[in-house]
Amino acid sequence: ASILSKKLAAGLEGLAMDIKCGNGAFASTPEFAKELAESIVAVAGGAGLKTRALITDMNQILGTDVGNSLEVFETIRYLKGEHREPRLHEVTLALCAEMLVLGGLAASTAAARVKLQAALDSGAAAEKFARMVVALGGPADLMERPDAYLTAAPFVKPVVAPRAGVITTMSTRDLGVTIVELGGGRRKAGDAIDMRVGFSQVKPLGTRLAAGEPLALIHAADEVAADRAVASYLAACTLGDADLAATPMVMAEVG
Repeated sequence: ASILSKKLAAGLEGLAMDIKCGNGAFASTPEFAKELAESIVAVAGGAGLKTRALITDMNQILGTDVGNSLEVFETIRYLKGEHREPRLHEVTLALCAEMLVLGGLAASTAAARVKLQAALDSGAAAEKFARMVVALGGPADLMERPDAYLTAAPFVKPVVAPRAGVITTMSTRDLGVTIVELGGGRRKAGDAIDMRVGFSQVKPLGTRLAAGEPLALIHAADEVAADRAVASYLAACTLGDADLAATPMVMAEVG
């Protein structure tokens, strides 16, 4: 009820839901995720709201950056075409394609994807985002000068691989706790949030690394916090020897 109440109250005519599934999600198993998705679609449909739910993988970090300011940096790079991490790109296109179809702006998800890619490539998506920032009281030149508004953390430290190997597992939930410990999230209401901290240049599952190569970069307020986060990051990941087969980002569709 809490998931849908605000959506229904807003008077939506169509809804595309992203149901995360994996070790970093509320729905940790495919079975639970499917049950949750079917329930949301059924309840929304009963209220007259056309809904599609995509079950997407959350057994690893989505994209390359985690943290408040760092994710805005990644968003800007994505919209400007400077870097589009393939997994993030696939989830973005899949969800937005469902929205265009639900809204009657595309006849199929394939046609929607063509429109979406054109909006990205032409710069129209970046321009729309810039206008949204201004409408919310933000700077008009954020896209051109993000460094002027998004303060960098004073300490940046790599998480280096202790040995050669392939990243085979990543405890996304534990990494989320690490973000909170860095100050990037709240333990209780009223806690201040440090917008600067987080992870960047995160390597995805299946990446083969040499000993000493970085799995990610830690952004922290001080050296002690950076060292703790490095240890936590390494503890949350497993390095193996065998190559890891890629898994689909969109695990199932409901609706």
